[in-house]
Amino acid sequence: KKSFFQRLKEGLQKTREKLSSQLKSLFTIGSKIDQAKLDELEVVLLSSDMGYEIAENIKKSVGEAYRHKEVKDDKEIRVFIQEEIKNILKNGLEKTGTPLVKINPAGPTIVTIIGVNGSGKTTSIAKLTKHLKNQNYKVMVAAADTFRAAAVEQLTIWSQRLGVPIIKPAQSGVDPASVVFDATNAAVQQNVDFLLIDTAGRLHTQKDLMDQLTKMHNVIKKKIPDAPHETILILDGTTGQNAVMQGLEFGKTHKITGLVMTKLDGTAKGGVLIRMCKELQIPVRYIGVGEQIDDLEVFNVDKYVDALFE
Repeated sequence: KKSFFQRLKEGLQKTREKLSSQLKSLFTIGSKIDQAKLDELEVVLLSSDMGYEIAENIKKSVGEAYRHKEVKDDKEIRVFIQEEIKNILKNGLEKTGTPLVKINPAGPTIVTIIGVNGSGKTTSIAKLTKHLKNQNYKVMVAAADTFRAAAVEQLTIWSQRLGVPIIKPAQSGVDPASVVFDATNAAVQQNVDFLLIDTAGRLHTQKDLMDQLTKMHNVIKKKIPDAPHETILILDGTTGQNAVMQGLEFGKTHKITGLVMTKLDGTAKGGVLIRMCKELQIPVRYIGVGEQIDDLEVFNVDKYVDALFE
């Protein structure tokens, strides 16, 4: 079976081929680095969805490093760019690359999972559940996406496969806050370590649904004042700019403690994850490269950058 890093490399192949081939042709050994080449570098970086600000900053940094003779050939420039990207991913984001850990010593650590429809929320919950179970944590899941019977059914199937309890609505259309209320009480009574709550997919423009999310959080706080302890945003890596906009808007109304970037398999927009960290200032906690239960792993900055350029 292929390692996660091998699958990540395969998933980022389109981005890597675009970056590597263009950088190699741009910075050939012995070639002079002038403003025209730096402008071309900016275009190359933009093509992988890193965003204008990052591309501009890296272009300036490479130019200054070349003028100060810190880099002199194509290989050194590529290494320099990789280090610049690593610094962006790590800068000021202490939780980048850190897994979920038990925060509430006296009861369940409650995690709400949010995002738009189709981003991979329900599947990501299953993957996170397996990660936590592998660490011998006792996990419960809650199906608070009460408007989609398919979502409740999907999470029920995953809970059965993984052997974890699930709290779900008796019928479609039930107020999701009531499911969250029941789940929080059950998590306390059953003394679980983690309660992972699946919520309805919502667009940042849907004020009623965003308010509903606030209502769910308030219900949790009545039972556990400092909860939810984590609010994890699931974003689809194939959507590029749209994912960035979703993250920015969700962040305006809710304190997001981490990102799970899904679907990094086969996209040419692998650089969008870098842009997420820069513009959203939210740490990337996990990344996904497929639909299988093991296709999610704690984000590793060095491995991700290696997979982009190696």
